[in-house]
Amino acid sequence: MKHLIFTLLFVFLLLSCNDSQKKQPTTPPNIVLILTDDQGFQDIGPNGAVDFQTPNIDQLASEGVVLDNYYAPQAVCSASRAGILTGCYPNRIGIHNALMPKANKGLNPSEVTLAELLKTKGYATGIFGKWHLGDHKEAMPLNHGFDEYFGIPYSNDMWPNHPYQGKWFNFDPLFLYENNKVIDTLTDQSQLTTQITERSVAFINKHKDEPFFLYVPHPQPHVPLFVSDKFKGKSKRGLYGDVIMEIDWSVGQIVKTLKENGLEENTIIIFTSDNGPWLSYGNHAGSALPYREGKGTAWEGGQREPFVIKYPKEIPMGKRSHTPVMGIDVLPTLAKQVDASLPDHPIDGKDVWEVFTLKTDKSPQEAYFFYYRVNELHAVRSGDWKLYFPHNYRTMKGQAPGKDGIPGDYSSLELKEQELYNLITDESETTNVASQHPEIVKKLNQLADQMRLKLGDNLSGMESGIETREPAYYNIDQ
Repeated sequence: MKHLIFTLLFVFLLLSCNDSQKKQPTTPPNIVLILTDDQGFQDIGPNGAVDFQTPNIDQLASEGVVLDNYYAPQAVCSASRAGILTGCYPNRIGIHNALMPKANKGLNPSEVTLAELLKTKGYATGIFGKWHLGDHKEAMPLNHGFDEYFGIPYSNDMWPNHPYQGKWFNFDPLFLYENNKVIDTLTDQSQLTTQITERSVAFINKHKDEPFFLYVPHPQPHVPLFVSDKFKGKSKRGLYGDVIMEIDWSVGQIVKTLKENGLEENTIIIFTSDNGPWLSYGNHAGSALPYREGKGTAWEGGQREPFVIKYPKEIPMGKRSHTPVMGIDVLPTLAKQVDASLPDHPIDGKDVWEVFTLKTDKSPQEAYFFYYRVNELHAVRSGDWKLYFPHNYRTMKGQAPGKDGIPGDYSSLELKEQELYNLITDESETTNVASQHPEIVKKLNQLADQMRLKLGDNLSGMESGIETREPAYYNIDQ
């Protein structure tokens, strides 16, 4: 009898324990997305940085995964940011190039940003840095899912001190915002990286007891370059290296704060860049080596960017992934991790979590498409192959580079025929093998034509696709 009672009691306790475990809520991961501006693929330690050190990014990489084949959604500021925050090719949502101050358009409120998606799951959301998706009051971050904002509304060179002010540009003062209020007019940007970092740290401390999304889009190393005194002259690479070292310090401060609050294990941290280096600025530009060209082109140097992801619960430590991924995949991937529903309208990204965790080396995307300017399809990549279509592009080949903040002049080249490259055997895109692989060229053209039916292609006489959406338009006098 005693044995029976003991057995029943044991079973009751076991069932109670299991029931208790089932009722324990899982804490959704915090998300930190750090996005730099115009930083080249080579400009972090894990990718072979020269003459400056990035110890904090290196540490992040040693505790996570580095992607060798990550692509920014486009090779220019506004379009790239739109792609990351919405999971869409920028031309799908009508965001092209880099929006100028007082632009009459911005990101449409009907689009669902990553911040808005996360807010449906109870996340606190903050952006500290550069916005650049419309500076009309209705287009600013607080109207796109962010609870807090500190930073500048567009690129840091869009100010009266631009070297070509009065010749090509007539920029008004560059304002520093806190939420929807202008708090300063910037004449010196040397403290901006520090201020952004301090606000990011304060945001973590403030929201440590609830899930949060911290978006840190640094204005640097976009020209003009600025660095605080604590990093001035620290690198052997001059001012550019100093700037990257201060950004690396910022990464370290954010990670340190996560650790101090016991949040490191439950935080997904991503570090990447919006597009490749602005090569015309010479010693004030980064390096995309070993890749071809830079910012403003669909060649590998324009969109293949550094990418590091850390999440101790699921991401392996100190590994590299060679599978192609694009910024459009960030939103659906993070949505799956927090069990959030995707937008009702079409998006282009796919869940690539199993690529991040190295559970697969197969991309869920059959191909990635490289658009530029106003809906020009310049290239398509599928697997190891990348096919380029005839188009004009800028280059510094044969041109004198700029120096100390004054740009050199680009020349324009015309790609007159389709060119095919195997990015595994020819990562620098030196040898066109289109004539040797007609079956690959045919397949990639078929994929391109399928996308043209959806999003159009000005180069092919298709001015608009059947699935594109419009940006929001504003009266700039208001």
